[in-house]
Amino acid sequence: MTFPEPGTRFFQLSWVGTIAFVVTAGAAAASPSTFELAGVAVSLALFFAGIVTMLWAFFIAVNRSRVDAIGVGGLYFGAGSTPKVVRWHLLGATTMQLVAGIVTASIRPFTPLAFGTLVWIFGIGMMGLWTARFGEFEPTDELVDDGDAIEPDTHDSVDEGDRADEA
Repeated sequence: MTFPEPGTRFFQLSWVGTIAFVVTAGAAAASPSTFELAGVAVSLALFFAGIVTMLWAFFIAVNRSRVDAIGVGGLYFGAGSTPKVVRWHLLGATTMQLVAGIVTASIRPFTPLAFGTLVWIFGIGMMGLWTARFGEFEPTDELVDDGDAIEPDTHDSVDEGDRADEA
């Protein structure tokens, strides 16, 4: 499968994580005594990787927000900031993670397979990271203050109360 540029690695990681989760979660649902531990381990690893990627995306976006108007929908869901093919790959993988997590947790309710419902955070994190690095946003309307410019004091040094005494 070929992936668009830039950020091919994001697509590869997202799909590899999705396939690993779907396979281990499906195996754990079919044979919990054999594969439940593997399913939980993959679910939690992807969940924590998702937390890291979401935070990483957030900090990149905060830095970019000085010059670009970045919203949460644009960052984590690619709304208006990413090409359709990017959204298809990254949100498609996220949707598969969410569906597989809900289905496997429903097959074996009240078991550790419920951790699979957290895996979609990995997909959203990958989407956010791609968008934070490569997404196209509108420029901000505000001027960026780099801290070098010093504005002159425009207020009179005389207090309004002092002027009343002079009159």
